[in-house]
Amino acid sequence: MTLLDQETAGTWIARWDAQQEGYVPDREERFTAMIDAVEAAAGRPDPLVLDLGCGPGSLAGRILDRIPGATVVAIDTDPLLLSLGRAVHAGRDGIAFTALDLREPGWAARLRLPRQADAAVSTTALHWISPAELRVVYSELATLLRPGGLFLNGDELQVDDVTPGLAGLDTALRERERTRRAAGARPENWAEWWEAIGADPAFAELRGASGEEVTGHHGSPSRLLSAHADALRAAGFAEVGTLWQHGDNRVLAALLAG
Repeated sequence: MTLLDQETAGTWIARWDAQQEGYVPDREERFTAMIDAVEAAAGRPDPLVLDLGCGPGSLAGRILDRIPGATVVAIDTDPLLLSLGRAVHAGRDGIAFTALDLREPGWAARLRLPRQADAAVSTTALHWISPAELRVVYSELATLLRPGGLFLNGDELQVDDVTPGLAGLDTALRERERTRRAAGARPENWAEWWEAIGADPAFAELRGASGEEVTGHHGSPSRLLSAHADALRAAGFAEVGTLWQHGDNRVLAALLAG
């Protein structure tokens, strides 16, 4: 397995964060809102938190920065992103990167958690699986959380009754915000980031094992807010609602039945 040094991994994660912020200019504000909610809901200084579809650990690292006593189990299926996270957080207590595919039934049992988790989080990672798979994911997640445990999903989730005029205006406002934050320069996009890291010889082995395609995003079959809300309720979450929102960019929160 290719070994990455911390500095190289940190450089690529910084580029990852920058290209993600090109799509979600208020990404840091959303992270802050999610960590606020985890801290408030956990009720203890050492919460156990799951990060579903963690990528290179952008949110997981920020959780530990705020809550040093936390334990974060960061789950993803992509070997390259996991390797970046492991390298940049090498030697840091409280974070464990785990290779699991949420689409494969039984992933929850394979985690072998030491106790029930206090919270689970996810950002821009669950819209790519189908609504049917989403129901299974949330059903398994419910077995991992303690009674009253919190789940937060930060993503651009659309409502069913889209109003085209307002939706178009929201898109225009967000594009202007992206342009202002980029100071006129177009930020690197998702496909360009993957193409760049794929061209780096240091990542040849990992890139070949990665499931990502540089030709484009893998789709968003579960973009509707209702798909997530319905699946969470079916899994036993008693309260489901939007906790924070900027246009379609929202934090969907769910509390497991106590």
